[in-house]
Amino acid sequence: MRYHGEVTPAEERAEGRKGIERELQRGSLELIVLHLLGPGEAYGYEIVSKLAAETTGALEVPDGTLYPVLYRLERAGFVSVRWETPQRGVPRKYYRLTEAGRAELAALTHEWTTFARAMAKLLRTGRDAR
Repeated sequence: MRYHGEVTPAEERAEGRKGIERELQRGSLELIVLHLLGPGEAYGYEIVSKLAAETTGALEVPDGTLYPVLYRLERAGFVSVRWETPQRGVPRKYYRLTEAGRAELAALTHEWTTFARAMAKLLRTGRDAR
């Protein structure tokens, strides 16, 4: 018998994994956005669509999460913006990497790669000890 609000161990583990995924994504959003802007400018919906397409839906960022990241990157001088109003439709704000943004992308890519290699090594070591 389960009481309302009671969490099973399996549900607790699944929620913990979601928490880890959320934290990893939150910690890497700047890198993700800068990387997606590397090839050229894009507006918000394009960034969200590229991310979903390039990760086969494994990584998704809702609009409410993306725009604060873009504003932070703009304030930091890592992206520049321009507005464009199509003949039909609403104005779109396009984001483009600045030179400082390219440097930040390189630095974050190096940090992430170093972290990922260290984690892979750690997990292999743990597996070999069994």
